[in-house]
Formats: sequence, C-alpha cells, structure tokens
Amino acid sequence: MTNFRNRITVCAAVVVTTLAALATAATAQTPAKRLFGSKKLPAALKPAAHGFYSKGCIQGAVAVPVDGPNHQAMRLSRNRRWGHPDLVELVLKLADDGKKVGWNGLLVGDLSQPRGGPMLTGHASHQIGLDADIWLNPMPSKRYNTKQRERISAVSMLRRRSNGKLDQRNISKKQFSRAQYNIIRTAARYKKVERVLVHPTIKRELCRMASGDKSWLQKVRPYWGHHYHMHIRIGCPPGSTGCRSQAATTPGTGCGAPLKWWFDVALAPPKPRKKSDPKPKPAKKKRELRLGDLPRACVTALKAPAPANEKVATASFQDGQAYVPSPTTINAVKATDELIIERPTVPKPRPSN
Repeated sequence: MTNFRNRITVCAAVVVTTLAALATAATAQTPAKRLFGSKKLPAALKPAAHGFYSKGCIQGAVAVPVDGPNHQAMRLSRNRRWGHPDLVELVLKLADDGKKVGWNGLLVGDLSQPRGGPMLTGHASHQIGLDADIWLNPMPSKRYNTKQRERISAVSMLRRRSNGKLDQRNISKKQFSRAQYNIIRTAARYKKVERVLVHPTIKRELCRMASGDKSWLQKVRPYWGHHYHMHIRIGCPPGSTGCRSQAATTPGTGCGAPLKWWFDVALAPPKPRKKSDPKPKPAKKKRELRLGDLPRACVTALKAPAPANEKVATASFQDGQAYVPSPTTINAVKATDELIIERPTVPKPRPSN
C-alpha cells in the first residue's frame, strides 16, 4: 500500500512538473505584446527602464492624469498613459509651460503600456516608458467626454490637395502657426529631452521660422509620419542601469543636407515603373518579439505585484501643482495584478540620428 501511495505521489509530481514546463514553454512562445498588453496596472517596483526604446519594458511606471488644468489625455481605452516618473513629470511641465508661449493645452496621445513592452497595435518604440506623443492641435476650451476622446482625430499639419490627399512636401499655413512652433521649441529646449520627432516638412518649416539661438533644432529630427503629433523622447533616467541609450544626435541644426535628403529622395514623387523593371520583392513579415528577446529584468517586471488600483499610481494636482507619486507610495500597497505602425520602404542611405 505504501509503495502504491509513493507511486501516486511520484506520478502527481511528474504531472505537475510537466504542466509547469508546458506553461513555461507556452509563455516563451506567446508574443510579448500579448503578455504586456494584458497588464492593466504597473509593476510596483522602483522605477527603471529596461532595454531599448523598441525592445524593452518598464517597472514602477506612473500614469498621466486623464485631465489636468492644461491637458487632456486621449484614447483612454488603449491604457497607454504610463511612463517613467521623469517622463510624466516632463509632460505635465510642458502642459504648464505651453500656456506661457500661447499654447492652449496639451492633447496627450500614447506614452507606454503599464509595464511597457511591445504594444498590441501601433508603435514599434514606446516600450520603456520614455516616449510620449503630443498632438499638434491644441486642447479646445471644452473638455472632451470619453467617447469623443476615442473618436476625435489629431489634425495633420500638412496641406491637403484638391483631391483631399495630404501633400507630403508642403505645410498647411492654416494649421501650422507660431503656436505649433513655440510648443515644439519649448519641448526641445528641456535638458531631459533627447529627441523630438516630427515630419520632415514640419522640420523644414521650423528651420524657416527659427531666429536667434537655433541650437534646439539639433534635437528636432525628421521622421516618417509625424505630421499629426510630435514624438518626445527623453534619455535613460538615473537608476535605470539596464537602459540602453540612443546614439547622440548629429551636431548642427539639421536644416542642411540631411533635411534636403528627405525632399530629394525620401519624399520625391515615385518614378514611373517600366515594364522591364524587376517586380519589387514583397516585404518580409517581421518576427514578433517574444519574452526571451527582451532583457531578463522584463520577466521580473511582468510578474511583479501591482498597486491596489490605478489611482495610487497616477499623478495628481495639489494646489495647482502636479504631484507625481513616489516609488514608496506605490510599493506601500501590496496587491496582485490581473492576470505596428506600417512603415514605408526607406530609401538608402538615410541620414543618421
């Protein structure tokens, strides 16, 4: 009888071990975007960014409030209001400073998911809590309701042709004004900001309008698609030892040859295809990131307990001043959490950084 019980115990242990191994294998094969996209709350750990902007995660993230005196968060259903405390603090500072330069208030787009990582849809970057999208149309005087925040679109700064299509090579004088210039310049002047990504046509307009000290233009980099919003990126924060910095921007304003390349090559009208031309090769489908592709610290960030609720990990306002919760505040609460932009073909060589 004793031997029989021992056999049962051994068999049960084997089954448990096998199931655990199968679960681990399944997790390893699950796209990382599903693992991180399922988390509703951040990892209640000391704030730290792990990995690179397009391959990593974040722990100890905090959220931008849905509403503030000078901002409104958009697309709330995405749950992408999360970022490193340094980023959230900077976004709220920009909202206040924008008022001083004639900007009516920020419409805040995507930052990161609660624990960062690859997103279920959209961005390739925004994974380590150090990127923020700010719409280039100012906040209206009224407050949008939840439904409006989902449906209302950002406004393009490009001119529209008579057929309704956007003209990638020309700015809309109706939409782009000194107010847009001022808010972009304000963001680029912050010491913590390393890059502000905008459409090449917006960069060219900034170069035309700039006078006096133009050093801030070095941080403003032209890139595909960013004509509805500016993409603010800060550097690796202190204490984020596992964070990998991006190469420094090229010295100078970037208003010369590198910008000229975009209009001569990248945004030039496509040449008519001849019958003798070889057919273009179909783009290879990019392999989805798995958990094992990310830094080891992302396993810890994924499995870490969460704060009791969203409120304790969301910035707030006290006497008109923004208050970003500290790690101690978040860690004091013990609870458990509930368990790609299409890019055009890049002509080469594109100017770096």
